[in-house]
Amino acid sequence: MEPVMATLFGGVFALLLVASSIGFVLSKRVTSEGGIATVANLNQRIKAWWLMIAIFAVAFVFGKGVTVVLFALTSFFVLREFLSITPTRAEDHTATIAAFYLFIPLQYWLIYSDWQSLFSILIPVWAFLLLPLLAVLKGETTDFLARSAKIQWGMMLGVYCISHAPALLLLDIPGYSDNFLLLFFLITVVQLSDVLQYVFGKLFGKHKVAPRVSPAKTWEGLIGGGFSAAAIGAALFWITPFAPWEAALLALTIVLAGFAGGLVLSAVKRSLGAKDWGTMIEGHGGALDRMDSVSFSAPVFFHLVNYFFVL
Repeated sequence: MEPVMATLFGGVFALLLVASSIGFVLSKRVTSEGGIATVANLNQRIKAWWLMIAIFAVAFVFGKGVTVVLFALTSFFVLREFLSITPTRAEDHTATIAAFYLFIPLQYWLIYSDWQSLFSILIPVWAFLLLPLLAVLKGETTDFLARSAKIQWGMMLGVYCISHAPALLLLDIPGYSDNFLLLFFLITVVQLSDVLQYVFGKLFGKHKVAPRVSPAKTWEGLIGGGFSAAAIGAALFWITPFAPWEAALLALTIVLAGFAGGLVLSAVKRSLGAKDWGTMIEGHGGALDRMDSVSFSAPVFFHLVNYFFVL
């Protein structure tokens, strides 16, 4: 691992160690029923963070290939969760198989092979056109639009949008060569924003942003956690090709896009009568519960960097 990356991961592990210690102390001291539940949830999240950070560290150590495979597997699990609670019919199985076993591998192979032009249009053009065609050839028209839209939405959110995170490795930025640090910047800001919004919301939250959609999201959490995450992003400018003010603005954009992703995906869950997308990660729900923010923030961050910093 590069010295800079080793330093960054060392800092993350140190923060997790402090968080684990605080969680342990709180679990021994808090006695109220509500406090015990909150601390238990916090400790579950910290344990899940240990696992997720360890996985990301392994990916960064072994380089681009393992990183691409990691995100491909993430897209696979996210798409599986999405389609598992958005019912399809037997006539959709051919399209579903193509989504999982043709377009996911092909999308990530394009990233691995540095084929950026086709990566950008594979799913929004070719998958968008082919998947409903495969379904319509079965001859079943009942709820055809809704069925096709579910598969296309799953592909866009779970595969196309999330794949923009490892696609940061494709960008050729003059005078900047370590694009893994851009990926670290994105994931760090997104996930710290989620954590800090949770903490600020629990401590100060009174005014809910959208109570019918996501009762836990408050304006106090968004503002306090969002600006804190943006400040951390600004402090990380030295690992990016950005000036401090550019890093702050991009981090704030990531925060807002991530919040929008969480809100939109919460609305989808509520419309389907689900609390979480799955149970893969203890304390965090499913893979999509952790990647909902990334699904919105990754493409926004990718295209802003591509537009303003790639010649």
